[in-house]
Amino acid sequence: MAQLYFRYSSMNAGKSIEILKIANNYEEQGKRVLLFTHKIDTRYGEGVIQSRVGLHRPGIPIDDDMNVAAVVRAHLPLHCVLVDEGQFLTREHVRQFCDIVDTDNIPVIVYGLRADFQNRLFPGSEALLIFADKIEEVKTVCWFCNRKALMNLRVANGRPVREGEQILIGGNESYIPVCRRHFYSETLPWDPAKTKREPAVQ
Repeated sequence: MAQLYFRYSSMNAGKSIEILKIANNYEEQGKRVLLFTHKIDTRYGEGVIQSRVGLHRPGIPIDDDMNVAAVVRAHLPLHCVLVDEGQFLTREHVRQFCDIVDTDNIPVIVYGLRADFQNRLFPGSEALLIFADKIEEVKTVCWFCNRKALMNLRVANGRPVREGEQILIGGNESYIPVCRRHFYSETLPWDPAKTKREPAVQ
């Protein structure tokens, strides 16, 4: 039976490259996949899923008013639906993807962040944690030590940012995956503005 998967992580854990890898695996077997990403993420252009290693391919850009179930059904037959930036989905999007799983028996795999820079759930992530059949963590390590990264630290000019809008699109220049200890530290052991990372500090 098909299932809805939510695979979450902190920033810089390789979520996008996982999506591209899964899509390639299906297509090598002659199976059809449909890829989505959210319209709000335009770092590489609207509707582009791109990993930090440079691999990329187009995805359907989701906006808040889109009926994603209708879009999926317009592309049948399909063997899998893959979604990047799942934290930006609405609760209704998540329910629609559930309907695709339950009614059309198509697996839907959603990748995204669990929490924002203030360690609060994104609305899409909250809905996915409620409705997903399987919840899996994509693990990565803290930028400053060898502990598991649990949180996303927003930075500006080498300093932690604690206040601001929930959504600010950015990459390593704006966000760093960190453990709990470094999330709450006011003094970072490395300046993110530098181009070369210093050795990890325990």
